[in-house]
Amino acid sequence: MITNRQLKEFRQRAVEYTDKAGIILTAKEKSAIEIADFGLGRPERIGLEIIVYINTKRCCAKELVLFPGQICAEHRHPAIAADPGKEETFRCRWGRVCLYVPGPPTDNPRAILPDNEGQYFTVRHEIVLDPGDQYTLAPDTLHWFQGGPEGAVVSEFSTSSRDESDYFTDPRIKRITKVGG
Repeated sequence: MITNRQLKEFRQRAVEYTDKAGIILTAKEKSAIEIADFGLGRPERIGLEIIVYINTKRCCAKELVLFPGQICAEHRHPAIAADPGKEETFRCRWGRVCLYVPGPPTDNPRAILPDNEGQYFTVRHEIVLDPGDQYTLAPDTLHWFQGGPEGAVVSEFSTSSRDESDYFTDPRIKRITKVGG
């Protein structure tokens, strides 16, 4: 759970990052920025700021904001009935994001994991995205990512997003953030 104060502070900070990236948001988009804390109550460490432009049955477009060192927890977008799961492309707009996917573990990765939580980050092949770089994930691919030293703004283009159906490696995670206090 996050507090109303955290919600307000994180939204304002996310707007500052999109401004740095040259991304113009409407007042409505600014007020609707999702602050994902994954139910862990440490959004500055394991969390993500999300601006959704569109999410239909066929496509989705979002901005993802990561503060320095902030991690989007390891997850995958599984198949649902006849749908193979979400395919997504990440394009770095500002800063640096380190994306981790299946493959040979990277020697000396840039990631800094939270103490005593390494077991929840099982894929260790590092893809570094700087402004203009992009990477496409196939449906149902396990992945996680972390903002670089300045943080990052990443555009996500994907098939339909059903965040409530995502599978997280860490069983403590709750995808939908609760706000109170």
